[in-house]
Amino acid sequence: MPYYMAQVGYKDEQVKALISNPQNRAEEARKVVEAFGGKLHHFFFAFGESDLIIIAEAPDNESMAAIAMAVTGAGTASHFRTTVLLTMDEAVNAMKKAGSVVSDYKAPSG
Repeated sequence: MPYYMAQVGYKDEQVKALISNPQNRAEEARKVVEAFGGKLHHFFFAFGESDLIIIAEAPDNESMAAIAMAVTGAGTASHFRTTVLLTMDEAVNAMKKAGSVVSDYKAPSG
């Protein structure tokens, strides 16, 4: 299954709720991911633009999009940015494929 990184921002209302009632949200995230046939690997709170960083596997891009829609549709997230991740084996295979055609590629010139 493909790996994904999701960067999620909570809305102010959800942050206030977590402050007044601290709770571990990883299990709720796990339920959503597993409902679409995926596997939650990591669930981190983060500093910066995003409040959460999630590393998960999903069967395909459509399933990951459905996860994002389910979370944002619940009114939880101010943003949900998804990045497809490649394993090193996949990256090396991509490098080999690129190397097989790179000599034919012409860079833009002025």
